[in-house]
Amino acid sequence: MTRIEIEKDKNINQKIDAPCRICKRTTKHIILTDIQLKGREETEHEFIYGWDDKYQTIQCQGCEGISFLKSHMNSEDMYAANPERDEWEYTTHVDIYPNPEEGREPVTDHYLLPAKLIKIYTETLSALNINNRVLAGIGIRAIVETVCKDKQAAGKDLAKKINDLVAQGVLTQDGADILHKLRTLGNDAAHEVTPHSAVQLSLALDVIDHLLQGVYILPHHANAKFK
Repeated sequence: MTRIEIEKDKNINQKIDAPCRICKRTTKHIILTDIQLKGREETEHEFIYGWDDKYQTIQCQGCEGISFLKSHMNSEDMYAANPERDEWEYTTHVDIYPNPEEGREPVTDHYLLPAKLIKIYTETLSALNINNRVLAGIGIRAIVETVCKDKQAAGKDLAKKINDLVAQGVLTQDGADILHKLRTLGNDAAHEVTPHSAVQLSLALDVIDHLLQGVYILPHHANAKFK
């Protein structure tokens, strides 16, 4: 038996963080309209499958632009939040229309990056701009791998190489924690052919931009001005 519950405007006027196509960054948005669907499939004695969907009209509190947000979560789509403790969490897939990454520009002074990194970075950005989310996820992992290789990070796998960047002083531990999340995102795209949401990829590219600025672009300008 399938049961569906509908709630309207439960979260109206609440504020959420979401990428803005006009502001070109993540900003505060207010929820203008809100519909939530909760579906459950069950027999008389057994729960089989459940899902939660949200459909929201949201407005940026900066430029006042309006977007449509759709999110989906189901009982079979889970990931290991803490494998050592056998802790699992549900994956929430979020998409925003129009595509907030359409027309996204590369990080300022990206021409200062190593040649191989420029190619991977610009192709990843192009994939995201046209909503090729699987390729964008693979590209994000490739960027992290290329930075590790360029900095000659030690380790048999990408996780150990990221940790070695901390030992080198290239990354903070907080930065490494973020890269581990991006590494997992790239793994899912490459091995499971799993497209991540536009929101997840937007935030991932924000992190990549900060990484490239901190590792390459800002040190270049500092060396040029403080010789």
